[in-house]
Amino acid sequence: MSKKVLLLAVAVLFGSQAGLAMAANPDTGPGCGLGKVMWQNYPNAKTKGSQILMATTNGSFGSQTFGMSTGTLGCTDDGRIWAEQKATMFAELNADALAQEMAQGRGEHLASMATLLGVAQPQHAAFFAMAQERYAALSSAGELSPAAMVQALNEGISADSSLVKVALN
Repeated sequence: MSKKVLLLAVAVLFGSQAGLAMAANPDTGPGCGLGKVMWQNYPNAKTKGSQILMATTNGSFGSQTFGMSTGTLGCTDDGRIWAEQKATMFAELNADALAQEMAQGRGEHLASMATLLGVAQPQHAAFFAMAQERYAALSSAGELSPAAMVQALNEGISADSSLVKVALN
């Protein structure tokens, strides 16, 4: 009897931690893994109960780690979302310095942003020139938020064939 109570307590503990983590972003659920695959078609799959089932299944079988390592079970390994988040976070933390360096067309923060966005080192000079042009457009439009800066830089990279993106780890 005590083993059952202990297992139930562990399941509730893991489930409540997963529920707290999901409260910030309820649309994504517990991520990927066997639990996500097994329970995604469950009625009301975005409720706490079904998400606890997903998280508990993932935790019980260790399937999230396997899925992330192999790119299976709904997990992806392309890293694009994470790279975008890193660039946006960097821009938010260094907004003033980044804006100043974009206006100047050079600087350490701008070089770091180029690296975060996947611009190869030999193309940094072209990136700096593009960033300076984009800054002027953003400044005249009155839109200098960190997210707008990152979006403008990404659009500039996509529009300029000389800015070759390197693979990000």
